[in-house]
Amino acid sequence: MTVDGSSHLHLKRRRFAPVDIMEAEAAKAKFVAVKEKFGRDLRVFETSGASSSLTQVSNDDERDDFYEFTAADYYRLLATKKTDKYLKTKKIREAEVAAHRSRITKTTIRVRFPDNHTLEVAFHPSEKIQSLFDLLSRMVTQPEVPFILYTTPPKKQIKDMSQDFYSAGLIPGAIVYFSNDMPNREDNAAVNCGPFLHEEVMSLKGLDVMPEPVEPIQATPEPVTTAPPPPVPQDPKAAGKKPVKPKWLKM
Repeated sequence: MTVDGSSHLHLKRRRFAPVDIMEAEAAKAKFVAVKEKFGRDLRVFETSGASSSLTQVSNDDERDDFYEFTAADYYRLLATKKTDKYLKTKKIREAEVAAHRSRITKTTIRVRFPDNHTLEVAFHPSEKIQSLFDLLSRMVTQPEVPFILYTTPPKKQIKDMSQDFYSAGLIPGAIVYFSNDMPNREDNAAVNCGPFLHEEVMSLKGLDVMPEPVEPIQATPEPVTTAPPPPVPQDPKAAGKKPVKPKWLKM
């Protein structure tokens, strides 16, 4: 019997990076240098025009009543708390929160700047939000200019630096917006035109570490087993006969 071995062999093709090997090594070196300086794995990329228009609208000053806590908000939160109170005990809720928290080991924060660039950096959920502000202070081109971070929608400024990312709800990832905070509107418009990040950080724009090429791996062929020969059928008559004692045998 002829067995076609090709049906049992599967080869992994080599994956080639779309960029030259030297370019990939240079990109990798940039990532390593930035990580050694800032202690984080960073990525920088450009966002679309739609995101820019959204950011521009969000940067506009809102009326004071925009941030007011309405009666509808109060009753909605109260109803949620009542439901949780009667369905679960405090100990059960705390156990669920602890179990959920232990499963999340990383949160990815994307900081969007008014010049359409986004900085991506990862933190542990238990780290304080202050660590994000400290990191940005080392990366921005004008560290002397005060800045704020906020989420949207609705626009909500991040003010409590002592909170960790988990408690602030910035898990497993979040998009926050950066804006310089000058008291004068004209000055604020001037400093919010960019560039915002140091040239060393901006050099990571569009770069990505390519995976190492994988050598082809030949799978072990499956063993071919030969079926045993069928048993020889016996004559049913011969099987049913009783053994006969020969006449010459005397007991």
